[in-house]
Formats: sequence, C-alpha cells, structure tokens
Amino acid sequence: MPPRRAVTGRSQEPRQRFIEELRLLRAQKGVSLRQVGEALGWDWSLFGKMEGGQTIGSPEVAQALDQYYGTGDLLLTLWELAAGDPKQFKERYRRYMTLEAEATGIQKYSPSVVPGLLQTKAYVRRMLILGGLSPGVELDEQVEARMNRRKILSDDGGPQFRAILDETVLCRALPDRGEWQDQLKHLNEAIQQDNVTLQVLPFAAGLCEMSNTDTSFLRLPEGRTVAWVETGYDGKLVEENAGVERLQFSYDRLRDHALSPCESAELIQRLLEEVQCLPLDSK
Repeated sequence: MPPRRAVTGRSQEPRQRFIEELRLLRAQKGVSLRQVGEALGWDWSLFGKMEGGQTIGSPEVAQALDQYYGTGDLLLTLWELAAGDPKQFKERYRRYMTLEAEATGIQKYSPSVVPGLLQTKAYVRRMLILGGLSPGVELDEQVEARMNRRKILSDDGGPQFRAILDETVLCRALPDRGEWQDQLKHLNEAIQQDNVTLQVLPFAAGLCEMSNTDTSFLRLPEGRTVAWVETGYDGKLVEENAGVERLQFSYDRLRDHALSPCESAELIQRLLEEVQCLPLDSK
C-alpha cells in the first residue's frame, strides 16, 4: 500500500492537490489511463479529464480509485475538499446541465423564482441583469443559451417534469406588466403539456425543510437519481445515494402540503386574469 504522503511540498489548492495525487499515483503504479479505465469499468477518457483538470469526477469514482491504488480514503478526502472549493461552482453547474439534458425525469422545488426551464426570454434577461450582467453580447448569448436549454421539455422523448413553486414565485412579478403577463401565460401553457406537472406550495403551508433551498432531482437513463441544491451564492451536485434519498424524503413531505395540479392551474389562471384586467399603465 502506498504510504499516505504529507501535504507539505505539494499544492495547497484543493483542486490542484487532487490532480497531482491522481497523476502521481498512476505514475507510481506504472499503468496507462486505458488500463485504469478497464480495471474500474469506466471510460478511460474520464480519468484523462480528471488528471487534466477538466472535471473532478464523482465521489464514487474517487472511492474506486482509492481501492485501486490502495490509498484508504485519501482521494475521496481530497475530492471532498475540491468539491467544496468555490472555484468548483461553475464546473459543478456545467456537469448538472449535462446531466439535465440526459435526464428522463426532473423534479424541482423553486422557493423564489420561476424554474429555468419555464422562464420566458424577458424573465431570463431580467434574472441575468440582476446577477450582474450588463446589456451586450455576453448577455444576449446567455439569454439564448438558456432559451435553447428550455427546448428539452418540448422535444420528442423529453423528460417528465414536475415543479413545486412556492406561492412567492407567483407574487414576485416582473416590473413590466406585459412581460409578467407573458410569463404567467407561459406557465399556463406549460401545464397543458403531458410531460409537465406544476404544483404551488401555498403560504398557508408555513415554513418547510426546503424553504430557502432551490432543489432539483434528475432521474438518469441508467436508473440512478442525482440532486442539485442551490442557494443564492453556491450550488452542490449531490450524487451519493444517502444524500439524494434524504432530500427526496424532504421533497415528498413538501409535496404533501402543496396544492393539487388542478388547484395550482386554477390559481395561475386567476393570477393571469387579474394581471390582464389591470390598467395598461399599471406595473
């Protein structure tokens, strides 16, 4: 068994430290990336991307590598440190987006904003500007990217999509009445799709376990489920079974307090009618 090496003399940055260990352990064992892949049953290119810094993989991969190299929980510990590094947020989100595109089923809880897959172009633009982007080419590109992402719900063979919206989402209108009307119309139209189910968590439900956490579950083609948990400043991709199961139980309890799909559709329709009846100069 290779000895546990001291951190001294090696990179202190979590992600780089993880990469260095991967490279060193493989060199010490004298094996190729392809041999590692064949031994563990994963595509060898994954290990190349991990050593190249393009991804840190998953906790399951880190555990498998620990077993392969005989390093106890060294790589898993380094993986957890790298996953907690703020620089990892964008990479984790990119991985989530990739998995979302492959998902056969998506469940979502949105405590404060309309879910991305149900946002109109005006809503997306407003969110991105609030996030710090200024009008220009980058903003336009980001808007189009998010609108293209939305197409997975209308594509043939698209995922089954269920979203629980906190009632706050429906009360937090866009400044422009016409744009908010379009957003409510889009929600109303989305409900008509066979693969889309919306439920509203009413104010009367009070506080819940997930009140401040935007949460998504992705059911993947191979049968496993992963979760994405996001606050206003950070996000985490949860792939281990125990963590996903705990979140799923909380989501199921949340759904018990939500309005039925039919009641939720009626609420959205009422809000739309109220907005349509407002004077034209009203915001």
